[in-house]
Amino acid sequence: MDIMKLRTSFWTAAVAFGMIGVFVWQSPLFGAEAPVVIAPPAIDNPKTAGPLQTAVLAGGCFWGVQGVYEHVRGVRKVIAGYAGGDRATAQYETVSSGNTGHAESVKITFDPAEISYGQILQIAFSVVHDPTQLNRQGPDVGSQYRSAVFYADDDQKRIAEAYISQLDRSHAFSRPIVTRVDPLKGFYAAEGYHQDYLVHNPTAPYIAYFDIPKIENFKRTFPELYSGQPVLAQN
Repeated sequence: MDIMKLRTSFWTAAVAFGMIGVFVWQSPLFGAEAPVVIAPPAIDNPKTAGPLQTAVLAGGCFWGVQGVYEHVRGVRKVIAGYAGGDRATAQYETVSSGNTGHAESVKITFDPAEISYGQILQIAFSVVHDPTQLNRQGPDVGSQYRSAVFYADDDQKRIAEAYISQLDRSHAFSRPIVTRVDPLKGFYAAEGYHQDYLVHNPTAPYIAYFDIPKIENFKRTFPELYSGQPVLAQN
């Protein structure tokens, strides 16, 4: 059985046998915690008309991360994939070993006239994942589930580092942020069956318990940025 089928079967069985309470108790992050209301970045790019831009982020299983950003106004496309390692090892089964340097990531294409890079990061830290968890996100453990920002240029690096410093100084979280800020050396799209996984499988036990709450938290926390019609990667 491959890794994805094992994960899906595991959570289906957990729900069926009433075991989910055990995992909730043992996990620091069940689905999505209550949204963290944090200040926007003090250093950011102004919203201006221009070419579409991209942001590459990692924050746990890419199903939920992609699912949130597919509901963000101003976002034109979100692709699930891998970043941090080499092209030769950018396959799900290999990345799942935790030994490739890759993180499950998303590549977000957005209109800078509608949403800024800093707002993309604000959403990530507020409702997408817990940036204080080291090499894990909830039930998923390993460096492939780490929190990371992969910057494409010095401007993105400056904004990301300044924002993390701002949040730590203000004690926005009860623990220090462990999000890595690394140069983007390459992004490799994940296999087709991973794309738009949340949209196509909203009732799958893993999605229902760990990812759908993130969509609801995003809708409540950023109503002005929420879009009820998701943009799909496979369009």
